[in-house]
Amino acid sequence: MKKFLFLMLLILIGIQFIPVEQVNPPVQQEMEMPANVRDVIQRACYDCHSNKTEWKWYYKVAPISFLISYDVNEGREHLNFTEWNDYSPRTYKIKDEIWQEVLNERMPPYLYRVINPKGKLSEDDKKILREWANLR
Repeated sequence: MKKFLFLMLLILIGIQFIPVEQVNPPVQQEMEMPANVRDVIQRACYDCHSNKTEWKWYYKVAPISFLISYDVNEGREHLNFTEWNDYSPRTYKIKDEIWQEVLNERMPPYLYRVINPKGKLSEDDKKILREWANLR
């Protein structure tokens, strides 16, 4: 058992030296939205869906660093609020998709809400997003 724990400790220390890219590309164009909507989205969505990710110190500790980097890259690929020039013609559809993800509690993801309590959406936050998504 001691050999196993020692081996696991060596592995945990060793993986800290595997480089993981955690950068924020330049902001191209942010989505225009009302201030109250922007407050909610910046607080609950920007870490994974923008080029303004707050890379917290514990995001740099492996194996968490691997998971966080993967999730941020996937999130940015699916929807990036700071590269909005790529989405403008589809704005209404995207707003509906955002609301459906929130309504079905797929976004923000559960694990994100656990490690970042600010990402948890209140009923007022959800109301703001629902009303915004229904604007035409």
